[in-house]
Amino acid sequence: MISRRYGVLAALGTLALVITACSPSASEGESDTSNGGGETTLEVWGWRQEDVAAYEKIFQLYEDANPGVTVEYVPYKAEEYDTILRTGLSDQNGPDVAQLRSYGLLQPVVASDSVVPLDDEVDALADFPTEVLDGARGVADGQIYGVPFALQTLHVIYNQAIFDEHGLTPPETWEDMIAAFTTLNDADVVPLAATVTDTWMLPIQHEIFGASTYGGSDYLEQMLAGAATFTDRPWVDSLTTWNETSPFWGSQYKGTSYTDAQALFTSGQAAMFPGGVWELAVFAQANPDLELGIFNVPPPPQAAVSETLVPGYLDGSFGVSANSPNQEAALDLVRWMATPEFGQAFTDELRQISAVPGVEPSDELLAQALDAYLANPSPYVTYAYFSSGEPTAWDLASEGLSNFVLGQWSAEEAADHIQRGVDQWFEPTQ
Repeated sequence: MISRRYGVLAALGTLALVITACSPSASEGESDTSNGGGETTLEVWGWRQEDVAAYEKIFQLYEDANPGVTVEYVPYKAEEYDTILRTGLSDQNGPDVAQLRSYGLLQPVVASDSVVPLDDEVDALADFPTEVLDGARGVADGQIYGVPFALQTLHVIYNQAIFDEHGLTPPETWEDMIAAFTTLNDADVVPLAATVTDTWMLPIQHEIFGASTYGGSDYLEQMLAGAATFTDRPWVDSLTTWNETSPFWGSQYKGTSYTDAQALFTSGQAAMFPGGVWELAVFAQANPDLELGIFNVPPPPQAAVSETLVPGYLDGSFGVSANSPNQEAALDLVRWMATPEFGQAFTDELRQISAVPGVEPSDELLAQALDAYLANPSPYVTYAYFSSGEPTAWDLASEGLSNFVLGQWSAEEAADHIQRGVDQWFEPTQ
């Protein structure tokens, strides 16, 4: 959950960081990393193999300011990364700095005592909003174990040419949106390239279309306090609201994979794709001629809130290995990762939204996504706040929502599946 105060904190954070840590000085870097005048190589492990060239450019900025230091980005396959990282962090042969998963997926690494708490090591973390830091926080001790690197926001991405051809504009009301879907359906254009077989996407699609029905951040606060559950009417109704869009997912949606949905959209067979802002770079690479736009789903009738909510979450953070032989140098690097210089390079080179306060994306659509998110943020509930125990709400939701949209379970049964699993470990804050 990201509060509206993020915008204020971002402005204050920019001023503080510009004064204190706009970029590391060469003398500061040398004192921390030169090992008495020698050369230091820092390995930064990550799960995005496609980002190697971008990180080379980003880390060149740090190397230029810190003679004698070389930073190498070492990527692994995303599906293998978590296992490789746990092994790598167990001794000195692993990374010096590592991309860490967020929220519940971070907790096994924290529990192994293999990453360094950063609360007293990175002063700039004080300028990050609490809710952003929640994604890098150990649940058991409340300490921060990484410098947040990316905010992922969730939207409906659309093909501007198809919208123009059919006289459509981003909808201002739920009724406008359904009318636009109907127009496209009648013209034999798939309105929404939605996936069902890759179930990890289902909670994302649900948040995009259902957040305002259950109430977003306000409802989350009630859930965390034990005053509301997944089985209460607002959450159950949000599943039904989302499923009301299924007639517009294409005739073969029950067998549509994530990559199938991406291909439907980038080929021009589908007008819209409900997903994360990270797709913008993927779609642009797949079809450079696409003119993209984004919109956020207006609240339906009987929604809990009147605002157009924008779901989002912290993607991950950069942490320091407790077993790194270059720990001081690694800490100096992650201090730089909390500065606007790194944040701006990150958003410019990777076309993602930096989590560093005060960084403004130069990309027009990223800037639009961030502005909309900061105006009316909403949490990614099952992934971010109910996944620190087993079974995770994210896994439960992926399974339950799949059975729901395939017609095997009712909305009530899907919600009950999530709640019964979470009840095995979750304890309310009050």
